[in-house]
Amino acid sequence: MYGTVEQLRAYLALTSHDDDALLELLLNAAASFIERYTRRRFRAVSETHWLTDGFAISDKELMLDDDLQELTGITDGSGAAVELSGVRLIPPRPPYTALFREDGWGYPVSVSGQWGWSSEPPADITAAAVRLAAYWYRLRDAQVFDVTAMPDQGVLTVPKGLPIDVKVVLDQYRRVG
Repeated sequence: MYGTVEQLRAYLALTSHDDDALLELLLNAAASFIERYTRRRFRAVSETHWLTDGFAISDKELMLDDDLQELTGITDGSGAAVELSGVRLIPPRPPYTALFREDGWGYPVSVSGQWGWSSEPPADITAAAVRLAAYWYRLRDAQVFDVTAMPDQGVLTVPKGLPIDVKVVLDQYRRVG
């Protein structure tokens, strides 16, 4: 989750704890939506990723399949450990998106480290998650939606979609390509 039940309850001005299970569900759903929309995770986790020559930008540069916060180890195709001092992280500060090695790469390459945009979600991502969860909470009993269409078969009402303020925040982080 990128926000807490307490933050969401405060945002909604709820004093009761009756809906806490629903609020937690909505915060988890908001975090999942944010990750799918931006194609990023905003809380780093320790993992090992296997990269093949399909990730090669050149013989010496390797594109990562996710944001990397901290590099802890690399092995090459022969299973040998790669000396980290001979690897340059690109860009010069996290999150890293590529690795450069003057000696080139032997595939597949296993890259271990802390994977994600940051160790903890940025404040605007937390705010967007709370705002999105609150939006969904308020829709749960809505009788009137933002958009109404009248096709030949009858009336169709649907919510307008992602709140624009949430979209503006998420678009700044959206991974392209």
